[in-house]
Amino acid sequence: MEESVFFDCDGIKLEGLFNKGENNKGVVVTHPHPLYGGNMHNNVVDSIARVYGAAGFSTLRFNFRGVGRSGGSHDNGDAEQDDLAAAMEFLLSNGLEIVDFAGYSFGTWVVAHYALDTSVQGDIVFVSPPAAFMDFSEIDSMPNLKFVVSGARDEFAPPTLIRELVPNWNANTKLEIIEDADHFFSTGLGQMEKLLTAHIMD
Repeated sequence: MEESVFFDCDGIKLEGLFNKGENNKGVVVTHPHPLYGGNMHNNVVDSIARVYGAAGFSTLRFNFRGVGRSGGSHDNGDAEQDDLAAAMEFLLSNGLEIVDFAGYSFGTWVVAHYALDTSVQGDIVFVSPPAAFMDFSEIDSMPNLKFVVSGARDEFAPPTLIRELVPNWNANTKLEIIEDADHFFSTGLGQMEKLLTAHIMD
């Protein structure tokens, strides 16, 4: 059962939902773009957290600065990387030994740039990285990126572009494209959950 929590990021209080799992693994789940209504209650973010929770992970989904009851203000994904680090530290402080990252949309951009400048130990999963909407050109390698899933009808993460980028990020990353799914998973959400579950349990 998720509980409402707050944790500190350089004096800013960030709002999250935390669920203590059964094993020593945790995952930070990041949400879509705040300027377009993205928050931790997004349906895709909720699905990702539930899949990981069902696999025994401790989960933390949270609102980036300036969203919901999180303090501070939106910073175009830059200071949000500090938010991500604080979320990871929250999980580590709760006894987790391994912390993975699962991003959706804007959240993937934040994770990618955080991983670019930081030694990430856990695995990384991307759901619909919006490469046609946000600039991923600085990202040339993500050794910890293990799994990417997106929709065949996603205009923000078009399959042709995603198929080109993922091997550059990590040649060993598994990529799945869901037919008929768009960026918001108005259809195909259940299929995304099945594919993510299969990846986690593999």
